[in-house]
Amino acid sequence: MTDPPLSRPPTPVLAVEHLTAAFGQARVIDDVSFEIGEGETLGLVGESGSGKSMTALSIMRLLPTGGRIAGGRLLYRGRDLLSLGEEEMRRVRGADIALIFQEPASALNPVFTIGDQIAEALTVHGRATPRDARDRAVELLRAVRVADPESRIADYPHQLSGGQRQRVTIAIAIACRPSLLIADEPTTALDVTIQAQILDLLREMRSAFKLSMLLITHDFGVVAGTADRVAVMRAGRIVETGPVRQILRAPQHPYTRELLDAIPAARAQPPASSHGAR
Repeated sequence: MTDPPLSRPPTPVLAVEHLTAAFGQARVIDDVSFEIGEGETLGLVGESGSGKSMTALSIMRLLPTGGRIAGGRLLYRGRDLLSLGEEEMRRVRGADIALIFQEPASALNPVFTIGDQIAEALTVHGRATPRDARDRAVELLRAVRVADPESRIADYPHQLSGGQRQRVTIAIAIACRPSLLIADEPTTALDVTIQAQILDLLREMRSAFKLSMLLITHDFGVVAGTADRVAVMRAGRIVETGPVRQILRAPQHPYTRELLDAIPAARAQPPASSHGAR
């Protein structure tokens, strides 16, 4: 009688392995490793300058001029993104992995209408014909709860509020149904009420489109209500990682405790989903 085959854990959607990025000799990301599973949200938390946004830009291979990835691997469903040519990587951006930027005003082109920008995301990746793209743009705006989407597609970014612009960037990000969404401080530029609405929307989109998500923030309160696991980043390194409930209740690293002490209510706020027990 033969033994049953050993079960293997599923391949993560994204596995960052020993990632190092530098500007000249200065390392902005230093030997960083983490994984994001299917349908999971990982919160990447740290103060400004800790390397969070550079991690996001490294995954997308969009580091600013002078930046370079000096080591490691970026495995998207087992395929190393660092091995891809630029044309292949362009096909990954938006279609497989999408990025929501911190400041929606700078992420949107001021000279094109909202409808044109959503349509471009669809047509560039062959997800809609130019004729169909307008109808899809309206559907996407409705999905992210932009009022009167049939009229709004003709608006320019400056005609929208900050919250509406961020909803548009989310619509563009989910247009091609990516499996991984990177949200880089998606609520920082918004007032408290709109922040809560945008976080609710991200949770709704994750469920509706079965997204995995890397949620980048300096705010443990955001992570507590949205993420399943958390990785704490300081000076380009991951100093602590684990399930959200565990980190909130028993942080091990002094820096994690400092971040939590700055937001006392975060300790008692449980995650929004059942994945937190992982």
